[in-house]
Amino acid sequence: MARLAQTAGLTDIQQEILSTVRDFVDKEIIPVATELEHRDEYPQQIVDGLKELGLFGLMIPEEYGGLGESLLTYALCVEEIARGWMSVSGIINTHFIVAYMLKQHGTQEQKDHFLPRMAAGDIRGAFSMSEPGLGSDVSAITSKAVKDGDEYVLNGQKMWLTNGGTSSLVAVLVRSDEGHPEGTAPHKSMTTFLIEKEPGFGEVRPGLTIPGKIDKMGYKGVDTTELIMDGLRIPADRVLGGVTGRGFYQMMDGVEVGRVNVAARGCGVAQRAFELGVRYAQQRHTFGKAIAQHQAIQFKLAEMATKVEAAHAMMVNAARKKDSGERNDLEAGMAKYLASEYCKEVVEDAFRIHGGYGFSKEYEIERLYREAPMLLIGEGTAEIQKMIIGRRLLEEYRFQG
Repeated sequence: MARLAQTAGLTDIQQEILSTVRDFVDKEIIPVATELEHRDEYPQQIVDGLKELGLFGLMIPEEYGGLGESLLTYALCVEEIARGWMSVSGIINTHFIVAYMLKQHGTQEQKDHFLPRMAAGDIRGAFSMSEPGLGSDVSAITSKAVKDGDEYVLNGQKMWLTNGGTSSLVAVLVRSDEGHPEGTAPHKSMTTFLIEKEPGFGEVRPGLTIPGKIDKMGYKGVDTTELIMDGLRIPADRVLGGVTGRGFYQMMDGVEVGRVNVAARGCGVAQRAFELGVRYAQQRHTFGKAIAQHQAIQFKLAEMATKVEAAHAMMVNAARKKDSGERNDLEAGMAKYLASEYCKEVVEDAFRIHGGYGFSKEYEIERLYREAPMLLIGEGTAEIQKMIIGRRLLEEYRFQG
């Protein structure tokens, strides 16, 4: 399906990277994805292959051992990987958000300490904002850090960590009232801490527990967990950027990258759904001809392909805007919103084309049908994206009465 979702203006290096990733997806991911997903098995062999390709260092600067590529290159690689199995793209996403936050906001010591090992894939990243009771309201975070000499003591419970078990570095957003008097706006009294831990479950360092995996409808294989801090002591030099009170802004900067990633995942899943739908429509016969020859199915395929193209174009635009150094929260919000909604619709149409067979676990579309809903809530729900989009539009189109 090379005619859909093409990207103009790519360099030879970008095209070579994408070709390599696509070949890896076709040979190493698609043939085993459904089996691993049904077993909820972590795709260790696939992850090792991505490590060998250097993808864990894709956006990390060359001076730290990475490839120094753009957000656009990263997003297009994620699109290809999600086309094979969305869970694998999730493993990479949280890693890159943490690496990006370190690159943009970390102290020199933090960059020197973490980024070379992250580029090699020896350290895997996860990040954590959400808590059991707050949903999309980040300002309601209750997890707290209290200064104690040269350390901070962290207490609280976090929720929905992708890579919570397999990661060895977690960027955690907590409230820190030190230096911020009572009445300070909530987003100005939050700090991001860089927490190193052992991979695995249970007590992974003193004061830090990662319970077992959360059992999910879809998005299986990748571990999604809680994180419980109970008297967790963290050195002051592991405050991201070395200064408290900046965590909210650091996280939001990282989430903009994450929203482009989620848009790219939506594009990849939608592309795969279209591939499955258009192939099945040419194989399945009713009333003496392939169902692809029925006008109703042709209309459905036309709508699906148009949505794939539109979502891809918006995702590429958002990535390029961020790469240019400009603010891209409007474009990232639009891309994430459109791509996730279109992904759901394209997957459902492919499911309908498959008819009763789409309900069978023997067919790949069944897996995609369970995976697509996660994109509707990951990195902010559709309602959150609409709030961001609406506010930014009012800034740009302010009426001067």
